[in-house]
Amino acid sequence: QVQLVESGGGLVQAGDSLRLSCAASGRTFRDYSMGWFRRAPGKEREFVARISWIGGTILYADSVKGRFTMSRDNDKNTVYLQMNSLKPEDTAVYYCAAGYRTVQVVPARYGYWGQGTQVTVSS
Repeated sequence: QVQLVESGGGLVQAGDSLRLSCAASGRTFRDYSMGWFRRAPGKEREFVARISWIGGTILYADSVKGRFTMSRDNDKNTVYLQMNSLKPEDTAVYYCAAGYRTVQVVPARYGYWGQGTQVTVSS
């Protein structure tokens, strides 16, 4: 089992920044790729960013590339999502997820999920 707890969401204005954190506990953190996904009202859950378990390679969705930065601290079992230049269309519930030794970005490959944290960006 892997437990994930997100924090750092909130209400901000367009152009502002937020940093989300996801603390993991349980199994060996280093064996898991970590992903950020989001679900906006009335929309499907979508991939945001992923940092792989091996090599630490990072992928971003085109919609956030250049604005969001994902990182992980294996000593603290924590991943982060630095979100800059936020836009109203970034408004969503953001979820942290852990996938055992996967490099894929589809939600089905991630077996553990946090409870989500709300990010609201006003125009």
